[in-house]
Amino acid sequence: MTEQTASKSAAAIDRARDAGRSALVCYLPAGYPDVQATIDAGIAMAKNGADLIEIGIPYSDPVMDGPVIQAATTEAIANGFRVESVFDVVAGITATTDVAVLVMTYWNPVLRMGVDEFSRRLAEAGGAGLITPDLIPDEATEWFAASDKYGLDRVFLVAPSSTPERLAMTVKASRGFVYAVSIMGVTGTRQDVSSSAEQLVADTHAAGAERVCVGLGVSNAGHVREIAAYADGVIVGTALVAAIRDGGVPAVADLTRDLSAGLTREVA
Repeated sequence: MTEQTASKSAAAIDRARDAGRSALVCYLPAGYPDVQATIDAGIAMAKNGADLIEIGIPYSDPVMDGPVIQAATTEAIANGFRVESVFDVVAGITATTDVAVLVMTYWNPVLRMGVDEFSRRLAEAGGAGLITPDLIPDEATEWFAASDKYGLDRVFLVAPSSTPERLAMTVKASRGFVYAVSIMGVTGTRQDVSSSAEQLVADTHAAGAERVCVGLGVSNAGHVREIAAYADGVIVGTALVAAIRDGGVPAVADLTRDLSAGLTREVA
């Protein structure tokens, strides 16, 4: 399919697959602690093993984010972050790296700016696409049109509660990869990865997905290694936000390097 060859996210995941490993997807909220720090951290992640980067738009009323990310985004908003600044972050990272950069956002900020306008500016900044936690394919007509127009990836979410019909619809609507939520809950570091994650990935693959990445609760190289055995990509967020909070960009670089050590699939 031509749409897959144009997908920056798919290309990044496929490069990792060709190297015999899962892709590492790293998340940070835009503007935390400030815009330039987010850019610097994104570049550091790309240089230390990240294949894809998610840049989150701080939101005043999050429904999926746990306390660490909530605190970071609240601080970013208090420090004056505006939605338009996310394009500066994306452009700053893509200007010096070849990593695929996606924006993760609740849908209201996109609607406020205008779906076409937001998509155009994201494409101009070098962005790969959007991850949309609270947008379902049934309500994404405008996004389908804009993402096709500007060549952007559409990453929708599936969860352990997703029915076979919903899985099939979400897989068909997605481009780049499908985001598999490993647990029913909010983001945050956990001791163990949910046992339902592997089955969800298998079910999503069975529904036709070529690439499935797992997120929520992934915080160390052991988790990464466990998920890399069955998923096409591993998504890490809260642990990286805590790293930049506690140790700045150097801590983000160190953690990314450590996480990437878990990516290679063990040969039986």
